[in-house]
Amino acid sequence: MKIQDLIENILKGSQYLGTFTLPDLVQFAATRTVNGLAVAKETEKEYYLAFAAGEPEGAIYIDEKGTLYGDKAVMMITGHEKFVLCDVSSDLVEAVVMGCRIFDKSHIRKSITYVIPEIGRKSAGMGILTLTVRRETAPRNGVRVSIRKDGKIVGSDIATEDGTVSFKVMYGEYDCIVQDRNQMLTTFHVPFDENNSKVILDL
Repeated sequence: MKIQDLIENILKGSQYLGTFTLPDLVQFAATRTVNGLAVAKETEKEYYLAFAAGEPEGAIYIDEKGTLYGDKAVMMITGHEKFVLCDVSSDLVEAVVMGCRIFDKSHIRKSITYVIPEIGRKSAGMGILTLTVRRETAPRNGVRVSIRKDGKIVGSDIATEDGTVSFKVMYGEYDCIVQDRNQMLTTFHVPFDENNSKVILDL
């Protein structure tokens, strides 16, 4: 039996807890220490998240190209999906998690779209960071690019035809994570300020 069929069978007899965006889902699960499974379905895409005692512990992503599990599945979540959350017993959650465990929890913390400056603190400035992904000078379209600051994912998008993505963020230093079509991850360290707003990432 496919894992998504197993999950669907589990959900049929489970209590519905609500429909959430990812930030609200993570917060709701944490505050209520939920044991449960969350599902989001879009055109030809399916996302599954497993929560144990309020913590996101497992993830699955399915599209026409196949299935990704764990950290790689989390990288495919944009934060705009609508997740249906159901209450599930802890032993069933653990059974699902065994096959799709998330090891790097920072990937799931996509609640912050922008890095907000502290109140009363002088703003360090905000701008548009444009990243261009290339391999041997040729632009790479269709790859996912995520940017991370202080261990939190603050933006994620798919590169356009010319290999670019853009994010509106505060000036500072970021880790840029590129996931190519073979699901290989490459991380770049990028300082961002008004003099360095367009960066080329050579794979």
